[in-house]
Amino acid sequence: MADGPTGGPVTVPARQPQHAGKRALLLSGSLGMGHDVMAQACAHSLALRGFSTRTLDSLRMMGGRAGAMGEAVFRGMLAVPGLYDAVHFSQMRPGGPLARVIEAVASRFLVPRLASTLREQPVELLLSIFATGAAAASRIKPEHPDMITAVFCTDVCVHRLWVHDNTDLYLVTSATAARFVRRFHPQARIAVVPTPVRQPFYDPPTQVAARAALGIPADARCVLLMSGSWGLGPLVDGARALAEAGVWVIAVAGRNTSLEARLRGLARTRQQVIPFGFTDRIPELMAASDLVVTSSGDTCSEARVIGRDLLLLDVVPGHGRDNLQLELDRGRADVTSADTASLRRSVLAALDRTKPPSVRVVGTPDAWEQAFGAALSQVELGNGW
Repeated sequence: MADGPTGGPVTVPARQPQHAGKRALLLSGSLGMGHDVMAQACAHSLALRGFSTRTLDSLRMMGGRAGAMGEAVFRGMLAVPGLYDAVHFSQMRPGGPLARVIEAVASRFLVPRLASTLREQPVELLLSIFATGAAAASRIKPEHPDMITAVFCTDVCVHRLWVHDNTDLYLVTSATAARFVRRFHPQARIAVVPTPVRQPFYDPPTQVAARAALGIPADARCVLLMSGSWGLGPLVDGARALAEAGVWVIAVAGRNTSLEARLRGLARTRQQVIPFGFTDRIPELMAASDLVVTSSGDTCSEARVIGRDLLLLDVVPGHGRDNLQLELDRGRADVTSADTASLRRSVLAALDRTKPPSVRVVGTPDAWEQAFGAALSQVELGNGW
């Protein structure tokens, strides 16, 4: 059993174990929800193959003060226009001096705790879904030569902190990402896999049923407006402008409690705004909508499974801009600027040309499971399914 993104257990359906007795440790990171969601998906698939799994937060493993400082620094960079772009493109992507300092400082805290964890409970697979976890895993690999070290990165431009010579296997979600890995590790073993999507997105309600549950008229124009667990971007002003234009807006604040309070305040004066904080009802909310307005991230793959087009907010700097370009290339997506006027204009235009398909779900989990199994087979941990 693994920890889910909210700290609760992940329920894994019963299935005949394929590798009973094997153990895996997953290293996630609590910057937003994306790393935890991918860790949950990997833990689910490993459990189907008979692995017992455990997921740890790389930031918390560094210790309370150091972990909190890491998150505070990242939030601080995002708050200063242009700063994170500068750090990402000049330091992280090419592996500049600052990137090497970040890696060294994080590893100084993380490696001893990871070493202690592995002494207490050795594992066959150490899977990092967070860059500093990948760095620590590489440094500790010589002490555990029989342990497979793997990295799963969903960013399209895999930056230097993800890539290390002692990594046995890289999982990436695009051919471009594979080439960025080889920039730093030319002999790397790499598997290109689909982005995993959690099971509830493959079984959403119909649009009619979802709207009835939320009190949205069946013939209304409706968008789901969200931007990650931090709620980045013009969600309050955007929801207000869209409601004034006659659009129903399901607005999700994620873990941003201040944003949630402002959305709930807006909803008291605008019937067409339906506010949420952190919620596990995203499949239902997507099903109710005609269009999903969000930032780049795992939400994009979830929306495509349910069959909803995307309008992407250009609000996440650095790696977010890289990932936005990839989502546009994947199709069924447009991009808008973050100011309210641009958002309103782009949403109305997208609604005019967007008609959700009659089918509720596009695709199945099979592609991910087969690719994940084939990737594990490269390091003799899977049987290809």
